[in-house]
Amino acid sequence: VLFGDVWICSGQSNMQMTVIDIFNATQEIINAGKYPKIRVFTAALEASDTPVEELIDIVENWSIASPESIGGPSYSYMSAVCWLYGRMIHEALGGRPIGLIATSWGGTIIEKWMPPEPLHACGILSSTAISLYSNDKTSKMLPNDHSQLFNAMIYPFTRMVIYGVIWYQGESNSNYNTDKYSCTFSKMIQYWRQTWNERTNYLTDSYFPFGFVQLSTFSNESTTVGGFPLIRWHQTFDVGYVPNNVVPKVFMAVTLDLRDDPFDIHPRTKLDVAYRLSRSGLAVAYNQSVEFQGPIVSSVSYLPGSKSINITYTAAENIELRNRNGFEICCHGSKCKDDTVWDPAPISSKNDLTITLTISNACVGQQLFGIRYLWRETPCPFKQAAIYSYTDPNLPSPPYIKFF
Repeated sequence: VLFGDVWICSGQSNMQMTVIDIFNATQEIINAGKYPKIRVFTAALEASDTPVEELIDIVENWSIASPESIGGPSYSYMSAVCWLYGRMIHEALGGRPIGLIATSWGGTIIEKWMPPEPLHACGILSSTAISLYSNDKTSKMLPNDHSQLFNAMIYPFTRMVIYGVIWYQGESNSNYNTDKYSCTFSKMIQYWRQTWNERTNYLTDSYFPFGFVQLSTFSNESTTVGGFPLIRWHQTFDVGYVPNNVVPKVFMAVTLDLRDDPFDIHPRTKLDVAYRLSRSGLAVAYNQSVEFQGPIVSSVSYLPGSKSINITYTAAENIELRNRNGFEICCHGSKCKDDTVWDPAPISSKNDLTITLTISNACVGQQLFGIRYLWRETPCPFKQAAIYSYTDPNLPSPPYIKFF
């Protein structure tokens, strides 16, 4: 028997993706036996029209971390992000016992993980007859009705006292209820917290820490915008960074620079994902004094008619400028909703925490209506975004958009 912190790991296929499928899998599986104070559990893919008290089925019952319990079959057990996050937290906290529950289903929209109340709060019907294309590597058909996965794969755990949740989902909402994601995500967190708090007789924190992975990349085309940038923005509740005042005790990993196979939506770079998420978790969930996020935009200054824009960041010490691309501006008023009218604004100089952008000739003398950064499905090559933390070069600045 161990007393420690239990973390729920949920979402779609990038959370379901197993250790055996990632880079450095062999070494990670071999080393799993070094962590006997980590226990792992994987729920089966099941759906229900009503909340159930007990899991319908289990893929892997509670097991001590070992090569066998961590290195299961592809997309069966154990979730790579869940395991790596838990291992890194465990190590950073001096060997604190950690329990990890993987309960995720590839290709699923967020609405399937939400009870009816938050759906209604966002103006969404409780059920739907949608049929989503999915290239996720799951063996079971996707359930069609909203709330079914909350009922079968989340609700049975809500009598268990937990420490927090990590979440990796959003790809399937890049073309379904995309504009509602800021509402659905925030309301889901709110209702999950409320449900766990009440069903554990208030032993689970009513504001338990909730971490998520901001969407990574998909496709080989740096010009494709698609729905990914909007989901990334909505994942932060339209603020651009977390934690923020909209939903407290939320943390994230920025991953849009971790491009892998352009024809697979599942980056194998999960060690980087888990490192960034665990740093955020240590800071937000455990109040550790660690650097956990890349530079955050604090101000944008621009004088009408000017040929340049100054952007100042908040950062631990300084910012690293890795290349000069990624920013765009729009001077076309209402047409800025059209992604084809945005012009590149390369970085011309850097001074401590401030960068200067060059305004394109087409916009010189024009009113500036918007500025954005990394607003692409696949905005840069691997770890080649423009701006990173100077003191931790594995922490990129998140995507950004601002309208004037």
